[in-house]
Amino acid sequence: MFTDGRSKKVVFIAHCLLNQNSISDGTAVYPAAFKDIINLFMDNDIGIVQLPCPELCCLGLDRGNVYGADSEVTVENTRIRREMEKSETQQKLKALVDYTMLQIDEYTKHGFEIKGIIGANRSPNCGVETTSDNDAEICGKGVFIAALWEEITKRGLSIPMTGIKGSDDITEKLGKFL
Repeated sequence: MFTDGRSKKVVFIAHCLLNQNSISDGTAVYPAAFKDIINLFMDNDIGIVQLPCPELCCLGLDRGNVYGADSEVTVENTRIRREMEKSETQQKLKALVDYTMLQIDEYTKHGFEIKGIIGANRSPNCGVETTSDNDAEICGKGVFIAALWEEITKRGLSIPMTGIKGSDDITEKLGKFL
């Protein structure tokens, strides 16, 4: 099965890195997407799977605060984190983790190589090495990535993760996934 022209290699990437229109007001780095990331994986024949945006799916495009851009990024991110930690949001978040795991399980079951998961550092949800909490950028995972990592670990899977920010050298940071 799957003996056609596909590479059987995929990478999972945070929604906002492929669609800057989905992120909280005042935080977009590019008009549309991190083109360097897309080009890097396309040039190396690695398929891109876009992760769901937990904030958009759980809180809406304005994240429940139409004045979010008036606050410092880490302050607004901390507010968003608190909203994502509420019990009513946790059920939606779990559904997004389950949906992502369904895709991971399918690719794994059929012998695809999952090159890694790339999050968005500083994000209250998709940060990998850093996230936002207590009105600051701190070491640690965002709410969604932490829940996803817990499921990946529970299933005994080994999938590397890293996070990036607009100031990172994309080739240097993501070269290990090629």
